[in-house]
Amino acid sequence: MAWAVDTVNEIVNKTLRAGVILEKIMGPLSRGHLALRNTNLNDNSFVTFNYFKEPEDLRKCIEGMKTIIDVVNSDAYSKFRYKYMPVEALIDLMLALPLNRRRKHANVTFCLEQFCIDTVLTICHYHGGCRVGRVVDKGYRVPGIDSLRVVDGSTFYRTPGTNPQATVMMLGRHMGQRILHDGLLRGSKKKN
Repeated sequence: MAWAVDTVNEIVNKTLRAGVILEKIMGPLSRGHLALRNTNLNDNSFVTFNYFKEPEDLRKCIEGMKTIIDVVNSDAYSKFRYKYMPVEALIDLMLALPLNRRRKHANVTFCLEQFCIDTVLTICHYHGGCRVGRVVDKGYRVPGIDSLRVVDGSTFYRTPGTNPQATVMMLGRHMGQRILHDGLLRGSKKKN
């Protein structure tokens, strides 16, 4: 993904002043699967995302794109866009960015359903591999191992609506405060 970010930055910074608005489908219904290729840690796993397998996810994407278009076309947003550039031209610019390697169809600029299908991608915010209640308890303790807790994105049931780093940092601070508080309580009980 780093190559895509570098390319986008180069295009945007050298040729025009622009930004990108991304849409996120919260809690998609479609499910993919992950399988290990073998036991070699250096080999990539098999990953199948199954984007839009459930029609509801595609409907949410289309509605999200309609909302983005309404925002971009709004009076409040007009000072942030080129005056005579229609939304279709902005969509064409977006399609030119090398964000994914999916084939782009001819009707993608005018069909939001096709736009969603052709431009869908996963941004590397994987989460959920260490389920609370299964691998860790509600205090993020690993059962059977004294003094070990897991406090990171692997414990999320759902990805936060933004980059998850701030959420991980807040969770870490909260759990650190909780550990200190519990330790102080245990210490005061031992003294009594």
